[in-house]
Amino acid sequence: MKKEMIKAAKAPAEIGAYSNAIRTGNMVFVSGQLPVDPATGQIPDTIQAQTVQVIENVKNILADAGATLDNVVKTTVYLSEMYLFSEMNAVYAREFSEPYPARSSMSVKELPQNALVSLDVVAVL
Repeated sequence: MKKEMIKAAKAPAEIGAYSNAIRTGNMVFVSGQLPVDPATGQIPDTIQAQTVQVIENVKNILADAGATLDNVVKTTVYLSEMYLFSEMNAVYAREFSEPYPARSSMSVKELPQNALVSLDVVAVL
């Protein structure tokens, strides 16, 4: 099995021992992305703006892997609080197209950098 690291220029730099994404065969696995603006290093204040930024970061990584959101078959959404779900979901539903990817959503105790949302995806080329 050959693994290729995807290092997107328009995505936040990794903050640990992981890759932004790995492509193997016709699959792309994107690590959990935070809502960090790669140009400024800042995180927006609201769940809506953070969800937009997270998805933008995922789009940029997928683009460098030769994919788009249309290639995504599975997502996992991590929220700092479940009450944020409906506002996150409204943005998510505008960004992804039907048929929507399979999705898991969960609340976690805490996200890095006090983010409200994180997203990882699996795409098939």
